[in-house]
Amino acid sequence: MWAILSLLVENKPGILFKITHMFRSRNFNIDSISVGVTDNPEFSRMTITTIGDEKQVTQIVKQLDKMIDTLEVKQLDEHKTVYRELSIFKIKLSNASDSMEINKLANAYGGKIHDVRKESMMVELTATPDQIEAFQELAKPFGILDVARTGVAALQRSGA
Repeated sequence: MWAILSLLVENKPGILFKITHMFRSRNFNIDSISVGVTDNPEFSRMTITTIGDEKQVTQIVKQLDKMIDTLEVKQLDEHKTVYRELSIFKIKLSNASDSMEINKLANAYGGKIHDVRKESMMVELTATPDQIEAFQELAKPFGILDVARTGVAALQRSGA
């Protein structure tokens, strides 16, 4: 199962290493990780996505919760959570019609076009990981020259 974990941690040097080391030492993989300072500069919010069965994810949450620098650990329900990832694709332009087709594709996914050149264009897309992967599959025939993805950022909905 795919899991979204939300951590509130102390904003101090070494915390990212401690968290990732905990995953590594227990042989768990991190699919994506994003970290940012909260409205209070003493704390950071980490969003980590990972894959494991229910027992493994429960174990990860318990281990993270035991860490001294961790104030809060939650497994978020993807149906009660707003989660998004930013991606930027550099896509090859082989002919003039490619630009229009890629623009249509980007618009269908709510993407923005940047840096249009004779040989390539960039598409910025903020969406769920599944939507980004669907866009990527449809863009492959044009030729994807490069991709950058940020990792998931997530917050639980109010009242959830």
